[in-house]
Amino acid sequence: MRAPGVRRAKRHFAVNDTRWCALAILLALGLSSCAFLLPQSWLHYLGLANLLLLIQGRYLGGRLRGLLVIFTSQLAITSLLYLLLHGLERLPEGIIAVCRILMAMIPGWWLSVACSPQRIGEVLSFCLPHKWAFVLAACFGILPYLGQETREIYQMQVMRGANIRLKSLWRPKHWRELIYCVLYPLLIQLLKLSKQMATAARLRQFGRHPKPTHWPY
Repeated sequence: MRAPGVRRAKRHFAVNDTRWCALAILLALGLSSCAFLLPQSWLHYLGLANLLLLIQGRYLGGRLRGLLVIFTSQLAITSLLYLLLHGLERLPEGIIAVCRILMAMIPGWWLSVACSPQRIGEVLSFCLPHKWAFVLAACFGILPYLGQETREIYQMQVMRGANIRLKSLWRPKHWRELIYCVLYPLLIQLLKLSKQMATAARLRQFGRHPKPTHWPY
């Protein structure tokens, strides 16, 4: 699905140590929980912390476009629903709810960018079964790849004339085309990648040893 001439940027991780990775996981869990638990008067402090994570994640090569697309689409849909169901006076509540969801997602995005997947898996294996830790670490490791694939599929579909640009998506009649042109191919790519990862793990006899090893530092 990659267009000719497109090269993936080489990823580098700021955290490749087990202890620092454990602290990063606790930080991400804490910030994500605070997005739903903190009162509204404290949200600007949490927003500042998330801004620092965004800056560091972008410096490490993370892509912000996926977060921006999710935020704008959720904001548009939520605002429309609040206007239809509650009127203009309760629209700020919907905007705050979308901001809370975004601030709950940013720490997980930063964790996938800043920490290497093998260290995440190693830390999670201390408190979870090894198979669960492997699946969760694989999910974190696949997030940057998923964003890259989404961008490439989107660009290819736009080049062939699909009405899925941002100015076209303001009309709900084009949402179906977005599903068929982007989401379905992305789901197929994700299923293929999941099958390949499962095959690779099975060929390496993953799960047979009680204490599996992890990729070296």
